[in-house]
Amino acid sequence: MKIKLLGFLMASMLSVVVLGQTKERWQQAIKYEMEIDMDVETHRFEGKQKAVYTNNSPDELNKVFYHLYFNAFQPNSMMDVRSRTIKDPDRRVGDRISKLSEDQIGYQKILSLKQNGKKVDYEVVGTILEVDLNKPIKSGETVTFEMEFEAQVPEQIRRSGRNNAEGISYSMAQWYPKMSEYDYQGWHANPYIGREFHGVWGDFDVKITIDKDFVLGGTGYVQNPNEVGHGYQAEGVKPGKGKNGKLTWHFIAPQVIDFMWAADPDYTHVKAQVPDGPELHFLYQKNEKTAENWEKLPEYTVKAFEYMNKTFGKYPYKQYSVIQGGDGGMEYPMSTLITGERSLGSLVGVTVHEMFHSWYQGVLASNESLYEWMDEGFTSFGSAETMNVIMEQGQENPQSGNYRGYYALAESGYEEPMSTHADHYVTNFAYGRAAYSKGATFLGQLRYIMGEDVFYPAMRTYFNEWKFKHPNDNDFIRVMEKASGLELDWFKEYWVYSTKQIDYGIKSVMEKDGKTFVTLEKYGEMPMPLEVTVTYNDGNSELIYIPLRIMRGEKSFSSDANATVMADWPWVYPTYTFELNQSASNIKSMVIDEKEGMADVDRENNVFDAAKHLKSTFDK
Repeated sequence: MKIKLLGFLMASMLSVVVLGQTKERWQQAIKYEMEIDMDVETHRFEGKQKAVYTNNSPDELNKVFYHLYFNAFQPNSMMDVRSRTIKDPDRRVGDRISKLSEDQIGYQKILSLKQNGKKVDYEVVGTILEVDLNKPIKSGETVTFEMEFEAQVPEQIRRSGRNNAEGISYSMAQWYPKMSEYDYQGWHANPYIGREFHGVWGDFDVKITIDKDFVLGGTGYVQNPNEVGHGYQAEGVKPGKGKNGKLTWHFIAPQVIDFMWAADPDYTHVKAQVPDGPELHFLYQKNEKTAENWEKLPEYTVKAFEYMNKTFGKYPYKQYSVIQGGDGGMEYPMSTLITGERSLGSLVGVTVHEMFHSWYQGVLASNESLYEWMDEGFTSFGSAETMNVIMEQGQENPQSGNYRGYYALAESGYEEPMSTHADHYVTNFAYGRAAYSKGATFLGQLRYIMGEDVFYPAMRTYFNEWKFKHPNDNDFIRVMEKASGLELDWFKEYWVYSTKQIDYGIKSVMEKDGKTFVTLEKYGEMPMPLEVTVTYNDGNSELIYIPLRIMRGEKSFSSDANATVMADWPWVYPTYTFELNQSASNIKSMVIDEKEGMADVDRENNVFDAAKHLKSTFDK
């Protein structure tokens, strides 16, 4: 009886494991219909929102949560207090929120909320709306929420707001009550303190009524271009005049995680077409500070899209908009807000960076709050590669700037593991360098470990397999493992979950019986495979490759690399010795990681120079 029961339990456990391995990760779904009426004199608007929400999770939901981001722009909000008490406040924020007057603050007030036609109880807690459902939402069930709300657009401080430093009227990001994401890790109702975002995949149908002189752009496709005009209408069509001095703009945006729009009466609207790609829209205030560089921007943007599509996976939407606004550069689905009074290099650079977010934030959409480096870091990596090509920079390693940023973090004493939630870093410096620099260097290290020929196809595989699925760090590393045939969990665990550093050096070079024995030492705590370039006095060179045993495999090299693969290095061994069939007197130099693809924090001990070594020995 016990044997039969044990067999049944084992079979049941096996079936669960198999199902868990093969079942595709579920995604919640939402369809928004919104109508707002903007008063450009008071900077307030009234809104109606219908949200059809589908619970694709296996769980029954008794509550839902909405983000009310505008509420952060009020004195004594969590964002205000965080900005005033953190060791190194964001200069754009500082203590500015604490000084806002009643007509300068932001707010979103909920006037009514119904679930399937019946009122629900709710409470506004800072930037989160907590909703007690009148009936639980069962797994697989779809419900409809109807909401009326009003809002005031805050003075431009961070990302969203009115009247930015360059005179743009409205940068409308985080402007509507947005359903929080519920995924395999549960609810993500994080209070807004100025960091990153996570969102439910949704279809947006948005109507914005505003003064007829304003030009709009942002997420989504304009559905009534001939009515609104301003460069959207067909050639030769005279746009409509609106009603009572206002026009209603109608946008549709399918399968996106957010919706941003911007508006200004002085926008110049320019279009460009990416071959076999999206139509591009550029909206900016044309003046002596912008005209020359913004006129050149479309050409570079087209080139960037072509390179990005070919190298990292194809952008899936039919449109992308580059819009002057905001407080720096910020990404949104199908669009970006960037400040526009920049040099050409800066303007192209910020555009390329924010566009690249369309791959890792807009389409893959990893949880930016929890895996901020999977968006910011991957974007920084990709934009550096792209800029090197389209700006003809000629860098052998375009990631050198990101590596330098990581080295500064590693040496600072402020480093925290990249697994830290974005909101909870102790300093902005540690957050920024981890998310951007160390996140980009993560990919640089993988390219070094796997090899370029394997790495880039694997990046495209990752994009294609995980788009619209919110991948996590393990999802990504599994794609890389399958592509390379290597075990890479050790790399992820060291680089993401610790602050351990890479530091290898050449300890000694000794000759015995006409053979040379080279001993390497692992000074840092993080193991890596090594590539040692040996150059001889006759001008020839060879590459010594030492895999890690825990990789369970090795990097492949082209036939012209003249590479010799040595025995694996067990990571617990502090030193490793290999033999060269050459006299030490024939060696001119020896370098660990000559191309500087590995993020070794101390490169001084990576080099053996025979001439200096002999001189040092003689001096002794």
